[in-house]
Amino acid sequence: MKFRIAAALASALFLGGARLPASSTATWEMTSYQDFLKGKIDGLSLSRDGHLTLAPKLDAIFTSDQPVIWSLAQGPDGSVYAGTGNRGRLYRIDKSGKSSLLWSAEQPEIFALAVDKLGVIYAGTSPDGKVYRIEHGKATEYFAPKSRYIWSLAVAHDGALFVGTGDQGKVYRVTAAGIGEQFYDTGQAHVTGLSVDAEGRLLAGTEPNGILYRISAKDKAFVLYDSSLPEIRAISMDTDGSIFAVGLGGSVNKRTQSAAQAVTGAAGSGTVPAVSQSITVTAESAQSGPEIKAPADPTKTTVAATPAAVPVAAVTSQIVDVSGTVERSAIYKIHPDNTVETLWSSKEENVYDLLAQQGQILFATDVNSRIYRLSADRKLTLVAQTNDAEATRLLASGKSVLAATGGMGKIYRLGEQAVTTGSYESPIFDANTVAKWGNVRWGGEGVALRTRSGNALRPDRTWSDWSAPMISSAGSQVTSPNARYIEWKAELTGANASLDSVGISYLPQNSAPMVRSILVLTQVSSAPAAKPSSLGTNGAATAAYSITVTDTGDSGPATSTGTPTQTLSRAAAQQLLVTWQADDPEGDRLVYSLYFRGEGEREWKLLKSGMHENSFTLDGDALADGRYYFRVVASDREVNPPGTARESDLISTPVLIDNTPPVLKVGAPRRNGIGVDLDFEASDATSTLRRCEYALDAGPWVPMVSVDGVIDSQSETFHLHLDGVASGEHLLVLRAIDSGNNAGLAKIVLR
Repeated sequence: MKFRIAAALASALFLGGARLPASSTATWEMTSYQDFLKGKIDGLSLSRDGHLTLAPKLDAIFTSDQPVIWSLAQGPDGSVYAGTGNRGRLYRIDKSGKSSLLWSAEQPEIFALAVDKLGVIYAGTSPDGKVYRIEHGKATEYFAPKSRYIWSLAVAHDGALFVGTGDQGKVYRVTAAGIGEQFYDTGQAHVTGLSVDAEGRLLAGTEPNGILYRISAKDKAFVLYDSSLPEIRAISMDTDGSIFAVGLGGSVNKRTQSAAQAVTGAAGSGTVPAVSQSITVTAESAQSGPEIKAPADPTKTTVAATPAAVPVAAVTSQIVDVSGTVERSAIYKIHPDNTVETLWSSKEENVYDLLAQQGQILFATDVNSRIYRLSADRKLTLVAQTNDAEATRLLASGKSVLAATGGMGKIYRLGEQAVTTGSYESPIFDANTVAKWGNVRWGGEGVALRTRSGNALRPDRTWSDWSAPMISSAGSQVTSPNARYIEWKAELTGANASLDSVGISYLPQNSAPMVRSILVLTQVSSAPAAKPSSLGTNGAATAAYSITVTDTGDSGPATSTGTPTQTLSRAAAQQLLVTWQADDPEGDRLVYSLYFRGEGEREWKLLKSGMHENSFTLDGDALADGRYYFRVVASDREVNPPGTARESDLISTPVLIDNTPPVLKVGAPRRNGIGVDLDFEASDATSTLRRCEYALDAGPWVPMVSVDGVIDSQSETFHLHLDGVASGEHLLVLRAIDSGNNAGLAKIVLR
């Protein structure tokens, strides 16, 4: 929906971009054809440039109480005949408007009607395709082509009846009861439209390849157009010899096919013979295209690419909805010189019928039973809409046009005179939050405008009543309650009434931002002096001391003072990285404040405020060992007035900070031959121990278990027994690691 939301406060633009703060006044505007097309139109016409005016008078002259009227025809006396589904009834509406049930068919659908010069009515029924002749109120079976569907009928200039069928895509010419012959085999599955031109030639539209044929004689046809859409549904001719045709795609035969299937689903699929065609280029057709002739015996014709028989279900049961992605329908004009142009196409609407009238065309669609007019200069106007399910057929009747619809199976008369009043109901507008409504302004004259609002997605009993009419187009205060959704309705009165734009100002309620998560991580300082420790795991800090044991009890030799001892740097200092995620419903720029508090403390301490980034780094030694909480406060105060600014906060889960390594208390080693026994205790002041291990002579680390079998407390006792320790000096290193990943080391020299 192409609504425009206009910023009302230019001073609120940020540097680097025209960004609208959440609490700034905005305007919902409707100004274009596409905008107005989304609303409910009653008694109004809509031009392509987005002007609503009073429409021609549209009167419901007949209601069949059937789901849909499929076919219309008019007799010489002006009577109108309507064929319905899904009970196959034929009605007559005389010139005075009086209606009567003329005939009830045994079949559920009457897809096609035709009336000859004498007023004899022909009705094609489906799904057991038959043609009936109705004269003086009496119906008799006229022709049974042994086809499943009768889609179309047309009376020739000589009084013969053309019958378009499916599921074999054949056209028959019938001259008397039971006397008919195959006139042309299209090789298609369905003949969906028939019409006779001024020269008496038959025009046939087909499906599923969307081919329009001109059949000039038995078994002789010329392809006028091969559409990219699957079906040629309706055909109409202008006085200059031009032909207008409807191409239908997207939801192919959406109602007609599905209606027929509903009553034949259990009857079996059957097959459609894949009839081949021979293409012969003649001198007559060399300039305008090939002439197509059906073979005398299709079963004996061999073509390399001829497909096998196709199940009927594959043709008739698949309804593919590609709304909004490819064309669903199009209107073509075939000029007398056989050149073709596309006058109109849509990705949203299916065109069911069209009618050429005095240099312009009317066509009917399946959206709200719309009737459009396309003028000779390509100006499109939505003339009227009945707001029924779909408009299925159009019929010229004197100076009026009749439109048949689905839903309740009605017939409407579109007159020449305009109505005296009409209305338009807008689509629902969503402000995304509760909004305060301002003024409404509109362009046009003879307009009274009302509004209503609510917080439910669709208008229901919880919505407000329609407001009193507002008549000042320059600006009227909306009196509907503050809410998330709003709708307006315009009532147009007077011969010159029109409406071309409506705008409603509103101030959205500012919504609070939301802090969604807080994460605290450790990282190695990026200072140049920082070096990763070769002993610590993941940069763990270490504390070590050494015990030298000799057989004599003498201490080891002193370090020489003549040559300086190389000192290895301590593992890199750790930092705490606090990160968080936050957002704002209106997309406002947020400013953050970060606080911390130790376990057992009562007040929050500010680390930093006024931040726009969502992370903060502090030295790991800045906080002593213990449990801490971090609190992030997010605010949109920089882009909202003080009275409307909002903020929210989030407190992290407890974070354990442990910078102190465990302490190891080692007893004296005890030699027993080639074995060594050693007892020691590891303890940590802040967190539980995680693991303990040893390395002999700088070998691999070997894990250990505590005396009680599980390392799960802040203090654990260990016993180490080493076998196969050869005589001589050996280096034994013990390591205990706590939950903070700090490592405490002890060095023992065995001699």
